[in-house]
Amino acid sequence: MDIQTPEELNARFEQLSVLETEFEEVELEIFRKAEELQAPLYKKRADFVANIPHFWTLVFEQAPPEIDNFIQPSDAKVFAECFETFEVSRFELDDPKGSPRSFALKFGFKENEYFEDKVLEKKFWYRKSKDWAGLVSEPVKIQWKKGKDLTGGLTDAACKLSEERKKLSGSTSSSEARKKETKSKPYKELAHKIETTTDASVSFFGLFAFVSGYRWVSAEESEQVFKEEKEQLEKIKRGEKIEEDESDDEEDPIDYQEVEVFPGGDELATIIAEDMWPNAIRYYKGTFDEEEDDEELSELDVMDEDSDAENQNEDDSGREVDIRALVGKGRKSTQPPPAKKQRKA
Repeated sequence: MDIQTPEELNARFEQLSVLETEFEEVELEIFRKAEELQAPLYKKRADFVANIPHFWTLVFEQAPPEIDNFIQPSDAKVFAECFETFEVSRFELDDPKGSPRSFALKFGFKENEYFEDKVLEKKFWYRKSKDWAGLVSEPVKIQWKKGKDLTGGLTDAACKLSEERKKLSGSTSSSEARKKETKSKPYKELAHKIETTTDASVSFFGLFAFVSGYRWVSAEESEQVFKEEKEQLEKIKRGEKIEEDESDDEEDPIDYQEVEVFPGGDELATIIAEDMWPNAIRYYKGTFDEEEDDEELSELDVMDEDSDAENQNEDDSGREVDIRALVGKGRKSTQPPPAKKQRKA
């Protein structure tokens, strides 16, 4: 067997990196084309389901376990009473400096007893640092009504830290700003609140406080990393030697997940955007498939449903829907939050 020198092995890895990038470029182009083809269908679906009572509530009722674990009884009550519309958009689809992987989740609500907002929109940007790639987001301020904050003040505290981060980023280097951030009052207050009120982070609405699976990465930092990677790949294509950057191997000593309200929020949001959003009709129909299975198990249940039929709501298909009976079935009130972790690519 031929023995490769370190130089030969490194050259082979560099060429594989070029090939890997070409695959990624094709993947993104497929992404753009798929969104272009699906957009008219999403519009058609939105127009149709606008006349179906509780459509999106029942879609989220059928959410996979990764999401369902975070929809607590209190959250389910909000969804049942005032959740009306939902939309996923790819707001950087045609942005040359952005990424088709970025997306926004937009939840629409009617007047309710929990918060003033009629729309809650959460944006997720696909960004890169030198040692990590993934989704980052800015905390969303929810106008909670008095005594109704389901996150126990965590979304408000995350927003305060976000404002502090913006102030620091404009006055010093990114590395120095991050160090100052960890010593700031909002940082310490949020870390303490997470440590002492972990149960509140279980609420689905804690997702609106999510920042990153690693740390916040600004648009400027990400753009610079993409630029450097592109330049490096061009050098490899030309057969030029690549100088290794020793700073790439330096470990960041700061545990940024200490102030992450919703660990795993990027994974949860991705499931919503890439699974529940395109497959919403299947999830909605699953509610009634489950109902039919239950009916087969007990004729007494069928008789009870028939006797209560006139008290139930009806959708456009003629099937009677008792939203109170369908929402929140079997939910646990004390689902533990996921373990904190600092992930790097």
